[in-house]
Amino acid sequence: MKSMVEIEVVIDEKCIDPKVTIKTKANTEQVENIIYAIENASKNDFPHIVVNDYDRMVFISQRDIVRIYTEGRRIFLQTEDNTYTVKRTLAGLEEDLNPSRFLRISQSEIINLYKVKCFDIGVSGTIGVEFDCGVKSWASRSRMKQVRDILKKNGTILD
Repeated sequence: MKSMVEIEVVIDEKCIDPKVTIKTKANTEQVENIIYAIENASKNDFPHIVVNDYDRMVFISQRDIVRIYTEGRRIFLQTEDNTYTVKRTLAGLEEDLNPSRFLRISQSEIINLYKVKCFDIGVSGTIGVEFDCGVKSWASRSRMKQVRDILKKNGTILD
């Protein structure tokens, strides 16, 4: 394995925020160090989210969150590997989340746009959401305009 990292910069006028893609054979310590360095260099002011894992408090990076949702009267934070409980309100969490990464799709759910595999724009006007990890969800009718506006802004759907 090379000790040097090949870097390619592509200038794209349509790109609003910088996007970094790492191509690698395996997730190694070197890859994790690169991710850590990029996050620190980007002056990420968005805090980790504290979750409960049985009798432990765990700090979850916002990049690892797939979605945050309510079920009954409890709030859950889901990553690709696990689901945790959170002792905060959904509105309180929404204030701490990076607004360019997260979107509220219903009264009971916030999603990480970077973890979405696809949006299913149904003929009935509904929008289904499928995540990279296989979980599926739906945007509520009251949030449809906001979701469509975000998708239009990102060039995902056309008028």
